[in-house]
Amino acid sequence: MYPEQAPHVPAQRAVEVHQPTPLPPAVAVSAPLVPTQPGSVPAVASIVLPDGRVVTGYAINPAHPEPVTAKPAVSRTAVNVALGGVGFLAVCGGLILLTSFIAALTAFITQLIILAAVIFGGWIAVQLFSASGHQGGTTVNIRKATFKRNHFHS
Repeated sequence: MYPEQAPHVPAQRAVEVHQPTPLPPAVAVSAPLVPTQPGSVPAVASIVLPDGRVVTGYAINPAHPEPVTAKPAVSRTAVNVALGGVGFLAVCGGLILLTSFIAALTAFITQLIILAAVIFGGWIAVQLFSASGHQGGTTVNIRKATFKRNHFHS
């Protein structure tokens, strides 16, 4: 399995330690100056690391939110008056709805009463006019005596 059958001793193994190679410091190269408006180019920041390397980059400024404009103070009295007006309008609207509901309910009950009177009156009229139209009646035979409309016939 092993090409060499030589015994290994862990302490005899060679260990290589790699050290990072430091970069030479950055040399400033003079670039031609270009006229720009102030504040349009961010400042360049350089940081020297403990091992001597220099890291150069743009600084990131945190975004600042725009200041909130102060709102004018509203007095408690104005708020209370406005809320009172809204409440008053709600009560008035509710009373109008209640009044119209009561009026509609009254009209419905009145129509039911009139309908019942017409039906009951018609039934009474039919009973009155049908009774006088013919001479029929109830005949009861008791011990061979016949009573017909309160008249005794033997």
